[in-house]
Amino acid sequence: MTTVADLTTLRPGEIGDTVQYSHTPDACVENAALKPAFFEWLCRIGDTTLILGHRLSEWCGHGPALEEEIALTNVALDLIGHAQLWLHLAGEVEAKGRSANDLAYLRDALKYRNALLAELPNVDMAVTTMRQFLFDVFHDELLRHLQDSASPRVAEIAAKAEKEVAYHVRRSADLVVRLGDGSEESHRRMEAALERLWPYTGDLFLCDAVDDAMAAAKIAPRADSLRPAWLAHVNSVLDEATLPRPEGDGGVHKGGKTGKHTEHLGYVLADMQFLRRAYPDARW
Repeated sequence: MTTVADLTTLRPGEIGDTVQYSHTPDACVENAALKPAFFEWLCRIGDTTLILGHRLSEWCGHGPALEEEIALTNVALDLIGHAQLWLHLAGEVEAKGRSANDLAYLRDALKYRNALLAELPNVDMAVTTMRQFLFDVFHDELLRHLQDSASPRVAEIAAKAEKEVAYHVRRSADLVVRLGDGSEESHRRMEAALERLWPYTGDLFLCDAVDDAMAAAKIAPRADSLRPAWLAHVNSVLDEATLPRPEGDGGVHKGGKTGKHTEHLGYVLADMQFLRRAYPDARW
């Protein structure tokens, strides 16, 4: 186990110095035929957690209440920590000398593979809460399956991350219920947030050749296989929150996994990557 970096060698904008990486032997990482798909898949989950973590961090100093601000910041830190692990492993699989920080800060929007839901603006607490809930349920379901991955490294990361994401789900679901079944104003805002976000949820479950390769290698399940459990959980919480689920499968907006993003991602990356790109050789 080694730390990602010492504080004295961090570049401005790097994503951390405390995450530890496993050196567990993993045949999947060394499988040359699998590397392109494995790298792509790791970027998809790593990019999604990184971008959503950054979005949540935008509430730091701006939350509606101190307790909620601290909670959002902690969830953001969890997701960015998960991103470090996934992108570090992606760099190992790619084997071109790129670190987690290189992948995070030196790729343009077209090279990012995050789900569209993660890059959408916070707007207000209703949208932020509903977006988090819809993603948390998917994220937790995915991590539960990944703990049985044929890749020991993937299973190890998933086991660590799921402990934190299980809390994320409980927290966001509780807020959806409290706000949905709260005042007339909170109900109206939550219903509007759900209508706004639902067309982006289908993007989480789209599958392609990368998903087929990961499923065939028993590294990860096909994303579409997670939808029934996700939908059952979402429906249960929405019913309790007295919020009607929008019609359709949520597949109106899609393409995040292949680099087709909304206009919002470019602004996120301009903010997130500025320091590292402006001072590439600087040290703290």
